[in-house]
Amino acid sequence: MAARVAQRLGPRAAGLLGQARVGPASAGCGGAGSARRAGLGLPGCAGRRGLSGPAPRAPARRAWGSSFGFSPRTGVAQRPSRRGSSAAEAPATKAEDDSFFQWFLLLIPVTAFGLGTWQVQRRKWKLKLIKELEARVMAEPIPLPADPLELKSLEYRPVRVRGHFDHAKELYMMPRTMVDPAREAQEAGRLSSSAESGAYVVTPFHCTDLGVTILVNRGFVPKKKVNPETRQKGQIAGEVDLVGIVRLTESRKPFVPENNPERNLWHYRDLEAMAKIAGAEPVFIDADFQSTVPGGPVGGQTRVTLRNEHMQYILTWYGLCAATAYLWVKKFRHRMPGVRS
Repeated sequence: MAARVAQRLGPRAAGLLGQARVGPASAGCGGAGSARRAGLGLPGCAGRRGLSGPAPRAPARRAWGSSFGFSPRTGVAQRPSRRGSSAAEAPATKAEDDSFFQWFLLLIPVTAFGLGTWQVQRRKWKLKLIKELEARVMAEPIPLPADPLELKSLEYRPVRVRGHFDHAKELYMMPRTMVDPAREAQEAGRLSSSAESGAYVVTPFHCTDLGVTILVNRGFVPKKKVNPETRQKGQIAGEVDLVGIVRLTESRKPFVPENNPERNLWHYRDLEAMAKIAGAEPVFIDADFQSTVPGGPVGGQTRVTLRNEHMQYILTWYGLCAATAYLWVKKFRHRMPGVRS
């Protein structure tokens, strides 16, 4: 293009064009400014800049554009650079997130340790309660109190009564298995049991001394002996002296069926409902083993052993605490002050 302009304007213009070349833009409008200062007009740049005023030099234009965020090229905007600030903020944010994550994970072993300690206290309480119940069951029998309100503080306490049974109004708590401590000790930990299913026979008992009728759990009979016609030999007649363990009413536990008074099936001790059906007071005792007669229910069906699995929970929580604490130290030890990785 410079050659064609030189041919049109002559030798003098060609010399001026050579002086006006700057870097790689030697054929551009930077040289045209020098030609205009010499009184020459170039049609190619007149439409791009106009004819008034000298054209700025390329270095000055490049410096002005970098200050205000524009490209050295005319009309092309350049976004201000934020690489420096972003690079400085990223490590600080990552370090803050890592620190929060580190101390949050420490909550796992701390919580497990607290739960293990709580189970230690629960086990102490349960062992004390079991010991108290065993001592109460082995205490000397006392006469049955005339005031039913006194019985609320006498659960598992042996009492003595005298009277006779009303076998025509028997109630049946079922399904039940016979309480046998020796067999239960042998089968501890097994998934299945060889115990025979049956029922507890609850019979109204009229107390001669007190003039009231109470409910007595005479004991366990197998399922085939639930019908009283199959155990006539064991149906005691006349007055007898009886020792039994005081039991209170109980609420229905989860997954336990509702009682069915119409079919005479009782799944839990609802003393109010049972007493209403039998025409007795809401007083309930478990007859002891000495009350057993040949052909009749097996007495002594009071289970005084409470569920005590706290040692398993203690080992579980303390084991989890030790494992998670070890993993935490192994991962974050290099970040602890004064510890070399």
